[in-house]
Amino acid sequence: MNDARYTIRNYRPADFGGYVQLHIQAERLEAGGRCISPEILGENLGRPNYSPEQDMFVAETNGKLVGFADITPERHIRRAILDCLVYPEHRRRGLATRLFGCALRRAAELGAKLAHVNIAEDNAVASRVLSKLGFRVVRKFLELRLPLAGVQLPEPAHTAHRCRHLQPGEEGKLARLQNRCFGGTWGFNPNTAEDIAYQTSLSRHSPEDIVLIYDGDKPVAYCWTGISREAEAAGDGKTGRIYMLGAGPDFRGRGMGRAALLAGLSHLKRKGALVVNLTVDRGNRAARVPDQSVGFRPCAST
Repeated sequence: MNDARYTIRNYRPADFGGYVQLHIQAERLEAGGRCISPEILGENLGRPNYSPEQDMFVAETNGKLVGFADITPERHIRRAILDCLVYPEHRRRGLATRLFGCALRRAAELGAKLAHVNIAEDNAVASRVLSKLGFRVVRKFLELRLPLAGVQLPEPAHTAHRCRHLQPGEEGKLARLQNRCFGGTWGFNPNTAEDIAYQTSLSRHSPEDIVLIYDGDKPVAYCWTGISREAEAAGDGKTGRIYMLGAGPDFRGRGMGRAALLAGLSHLKRKGALVVNLTVDRGNRAARVPDQSVGFRPCAST
């Protein structure tokens, strides 16, 4: 039954301050690693092929935002990625169900045939809500961690002949490489030059954070890295992350993926990272071989 005290509606630009406060307050009460930076949250609302006024729904009571559901459309593969947050004090009142209902209707309007939600394995509340809505577990992922102290990494001079950073204007080159690396794999939505240009323009990213491995004049593998500002703000020191790691189909099994990973780790270490995190598909053992051989170990799963 709908609780009349709460209004569910589309996001408005004037909601931004309340949207940020919702993230900050919820993270203080229930730490889950959510981004709470106003700058980054604002940038995220400007991502390509997304309109917060159409693709986000908020729950409001007494003029205060207490929850939201967000949809990221992936039109090429007719999928929608959903995210939802309800402030702990306002849970168990049907808000998540109502918000997800709005998001699912919006996904259908956009032609999505599938909706995916990523949750932590131990999030029993979210699991119950999603199960009632018809969601089922289709994939599990591992969060891996590598402390960089003591790890032997190649000196830049040893890899300079075949390794360099992405340059502005090369976004199309990287998009083609990514699509060769991951085309046809589960859940992969092909990237475009526009997507990559947007992501590398964000305050927490730059083209320099993407390392390319070359075979002659052809890029054949890459490692996309970054520094987590949220972890640093929480007092955990500089924490690096590997966002994507891939090698072209014709170059797998030849050490290119490992070379890209080591070059990416060296880059993060030079930027001051103390540890590096990486999320991998728990069912894709072949993809995990370079990570395990370097020393990554599980720290959580989703």
